Amino acid sequence: MANKGPSYGLSRQVQDKIDSKYDQELELVLVEWISRQCGADKPEPGKIGFQTWLKDGCVLGELINSLSAGDKPVKKIQSSTMAFKQMEQISQFLSAAEKYGVTKTDMFQTVDLWEGKDLAAVQRTLSALGSLAVTKEEGTYKGDPSWFFKKAQENKRDFSDDQLKAGKNVIGLQMGSNKGASQEGMSYGRPRQIL
Repeated sequence: MANKGPSYGLSRQVQDKIDSKYDQELELVLVEWISRQCGADKPEPGKIGFQTWLKDGCVLGELINSLSAGDKPVKKIQSSTMAFKQMEQISQFLSAAEKYGVTKTDMFQTVDLWEGKDLAAVQRTLSALGSLAVTKEEGTYKGDPSWFFKKAQENKRDFSDDQLKAGKNVIGLQMGSNKGASQEGMSYGRPRQIL
């Protein structure tokens, strides 16, 4: 983590709430998948081990490169102790993941990983990446398909003109129907008394 003192009051409550979203079981699945996918050694179990494993960006670069069938999106992967180099590699992973198809809302920010501010966001990004890899079925995914959700695919339907015309005559049940209905015999209590 960064050289930062302990937080107190509201800042502490907010950080505790963010920390509570971190999922230990998801960490195990992600570590297993990433180590199978790119042949990386497994980290020490726990939040800090997970962060230090991914912090320099090398494992993330190897991961996104292993998912790409053609050109490798992260050209140069090298381990460095300099902070800006590590953060630059994390940024390269994020831009490559976005090109792969991960939505902006599923992305973590570089400081979330590097400073350890929100490791749950890192887990969400990696889960979204895994879901995309399972969904694309390009043959590059090396893991158990049941680890991630398969995203929905478009199911386009083509109807003929006759089918479309026939559909216009059908009254849907949500629109209601008044066949055979009347208000005859309906009474709601006593009639209004005018004095």
